[in-house]
Amino acid sequence: MQLQRSTGSDRWDRVKTKLRAELGDDAFFNWFGRVNLEENDGATVKLSVPTRFLKNWIQSNYNDRLVGLWQRECGNVDRIELVVRGALRPRPNFCAGPVFGSHSIPGEHANANRPHQTIATLRSGLRRASATDIAKNAAADLVQGAPLNSKFTFDTFVEGNSNGLAYSAAQEIARNDASELDVLFVRGGVGSGKTHLLQAAAAAARARGKKVMYLTAEYFMYQFVPALRTRMFNAIRSSLDTLDVLLIDDIQLLHGKQLPQDFQKTVEMLLAAPARIIVASDREPSDLVTVSSELVEKLSGGLTASIQPADFDLRKEILQARLRAAQRHYPSFELPDAVVNYIARFVVSSGRDLEGAMNRLLAQSQLTKQAVTLDIAEKTLHDLVGTLETRSVKIEDIQQTVCKHYHVARADLLSSWRARTIVKPRQIAMYLSKVMTSRSLPEIGRRFGNRDHTTVLHAVRKVEKQIKTDKGLQQEVELLKRLVHP
Repeated sequence: MQLQRSTGSDRWDRVKTKLRAELGDDAFFNWFGRVNLEENDGATVKLSVPTRFLKNWIQSNYNDRLVGLWQRECGNVDRIELVVRGALRPRPNFCAGPVFGSHSIPGEHANANRPHQTIATLRSGLRRASATDIAKNAAADLVQGAPLNSKFTFDTFVEGNSNGLAYSAAQEIARNDASELDVLFVRGGVGSGKTHLLQAAAAAARARGKKVMYLTAEYFMYQFVPALRTRMFNAIRSSLDTLDVLLIDDIQLLHGKQLPQDFQKTVEMLLAAPARIIVASDREPSDLVTVSSELVEKLSGGLTASIQPADFDLRKEILQARLRAAQRHYPSFELPDAVVNYIARFVVSSGRDLEGAMNRLLAQSQLTKQAVTLDIAEKTLHDLVGTLETRSVKIEDIQQTVCKHYHVARADLLSSWRARTIVKPRQIAMYLSKVMTSRSLPEIGRRFGNRDHTTVLHAVRKVEKQIKTDKGLQQEVELLKRLVHP
């Protein structure tokens, strides 16, 4: 039995590795970071998740993929069963011993001739209590927020002139209960380290026993907001009231499909609950268009700390820190100073790209068993030098992201169906395909059900025109770009 469990665990680890490679770190940790293997018995694999919403999302979007990956590991698997962990708790045994024990209860003698009604009433009360407890537990789990990446800590964050204020302020909120700083707004571009800093603060506060919620745009839209529309609302609100620290990453991407006033109330409820708040954005508080003026005023009233692009010295420190981390696993891996200086001088777009360069050279070294030289580095990193405008994005990735966001089938997106619920996602997907790939209009048309290039051009021009006047659509398109190409 123990051997079988170990084998199932190994298979699950391999399935997760493949999922992570396909989805990327952000999506993988959001949806599968807290999925556990319960059983691998014959044709059925049982997985557990913390909330019903996560269960429904995985069933709707990843069930077939999970079955396919498990079948590669174990050919007889044909079904994935998802259960909510709260539902795995043992139920009270009503048949074990007397129902009432030795203690009397109000009305016991009055109902002595109707014991079945008394038992039914008691059981009904127990079911209600159980449902309440499950809702509270689910709400408490939901309010923990999106999973954290264990690599993102203060110890692995490299401080420099461009991020020193944000780094010190985040530490102050996470570690100093006596601090008067209660609102921190971190502004920085893509790949500047905002996510690393927020997750480091969340991890540090949790390590001190604080109740923390780390919120991403995906988690907000696909898990938090749907939960508020259920009977869990009161339990969630109660859990929010006990928060010590709230962290919202990329607040400019938060939006909802509900009415604007309902969305504002949701964000107000979030920001009113905890004692301390850290918010990250790629723009100033005054430029946020998805939150009310009152909330902008609250965010502006705290400390705003900008993360500027890293200078040469900081880029070099980041590379040296990543090199030391890599050498803990690969002691023979070395980078000459000339190579480190070359990367720091020419890979300038973001810290994320510096880490990508390091990983690429590490893979090159391990596969070829050759020492990394400046000539090898130049050949391996030629497309990273300068900017990364040429990163490859596939039209299929865009279609998949748009379909998931708008809850439409890919077959409908490619069909001739003209319903408004399909036309809008289709036109946005065409627009994204034009601005995010190098494909020609005729090629994009072929990928969208063999449409004429004039249809694609009409869609692109229409979306371009709309996002100039519709701030909500502009934010929606920005979010989709981020989801396609995080």
